[in-house]
Amino acid sequence: METKKEIRQLLWILAIFAAAFFLPVESARFSVAVDASLDLVKWYAREHVVLCLLPAFFIAGVISVFVSQGSVLRYFGANAKKWLAYSVAAVSGTILAVCSCTILPLFSSIHKRGAGLGPAIAFLYSGPAINILAIILTARILGFEMGVARTLGAVLFSIIIGSAMSLIYWKEERIKKAEQMNVAMMDEKRPLWQTSFHFFTLVLILVFANWGSPGSGETAGAWYYIWAYKWYITGFFSLFLIFSLIFILKINWKQVAGAVIFVGITALIATNYLAGNKLAPLLPMLAGVFALSYITLKDKNHPDNREWTLSSWGFAKQILPLLAIGVVTAGFLLGSVHDGTSIAGIIPAHWIQNLVGGNSLFSNLFASVVGAFMYFATLTEVPILQGLIASGMGKGPALALLLAGPSLSLPNMLVIRGVLGTQKTIVYVSLVIIMATVSGIIYGSVL
Repeated sequence: METKKEIRQLLWILAIFAAAFFLPVESARFSVAVDASLDLVKWYAREHVVLCLLPAFFIAGVISVFVSQGSVLRYFGANAKKWLAYSVAAVSGTILAVCSCTILPLFSSIHKRGAGLGPAIAFLYSGPAINILAIILTARILGFEMGVARTLGAVLFSIIIGSAMSLIYWKEERIKKAEQMNVAMMDEKRPLWQTSFHFFTLVLILVFANWGSPGSGETAGAWYYIWAYKWYITGFFSLFLIFSLIFILKINWKQVAGAVIFVGITALIATNYLAGNKLAPLLPMLAGVFALSYITLKDKNHPDNREWTLSSWGFAKQILPLLAIGVVTAGFLLGSVHDGTSIAGIIPAHWIQNLVGGNSLFSNLFASVVGAFMYFATLTEVPILQGLIASGMGKGPALALLLAGPSLSLPNMLVIRGVLGTQKTIVYVSLVIIMATVSGIIYGSVL
């Protein structure tokens, strides 16, 4: 046994040495791919971690600590009514407005609380796929038919893929079902409306803090005005959070007031000294996260409040390192595309464009696979697809990429593997790719 361990260590050393020895630093493409990787990491850190992931970790913490296991089992458990479990899971994304990475702490939380594999997978897929903002943007920019096809495909996918996973692992689900039959349903610690109020307040803050900008040149319409005033709207829902902290979580009002003053000062600094800077909103958001963490961790009268933040930190420790590895890898392989910036990865972009024309089995499969491994932040898949369609991408492959891409990514897969294991992750990813490919062929043939 010791000999095998030494040989394994030797092989790792040799592999790392060989990679360093043959590193193609003189290659221009390699240098550009490294730049793309670093650019994607920088953009991800600035645009996604603070505004998306940190609120998502706290939302996951709410599920983990304040939502009783009985509630999760009632709606998502192995013994829950299937029509109810899959219905709730399939439309959950309409209120979340999350991407393939932001959904992960929420998925991990309900899975740990005992959700059945099928409903949990349906939730995992539908969260990013049926994002209401992305559906509207798809219909506006890529056409009404594409918007409808994406909506129907996302709902059906979540149910079919979740059901398939449940059937494939029916033995495990049967054991879980038997175990959950004996779980005593504990009463909620507080009325359900209070937990729901706290949960949806955080969700609304997440949604409006990440509301995407309208199309270029658009200066009217509901979308534009919500975007133009999104920080006022986010601030408005922050008042509900203050109410929740004082009257639901029972945190001392003086501590909450101190936290509000601290966040208010950072907001004034951002407004007066960082006006026009894209990083300005990050300062009060970080201050809010710090203040919320501080007052909950210092609350000695209500242990659940401290546990909420510790649980959120647990999700962050589990997920962030794997996401970092995935983002670096995705940027290096497929490049960085955002905010009008496009830096090629090691795989030439024109290869992809040339391979997804028409409506063949290969073009749809290729679009599904590329979409599955590429990282799309919320809403970014639409302008990317607009450019690919303009370059000759077929409508079938476009839908295939829309159905596989937003719900999957290389960072996403690494985290799912940590939650479900390698085998279930491979089966899940394969089901998404197959379903997306078939849907793309059908849609391309009809149109």
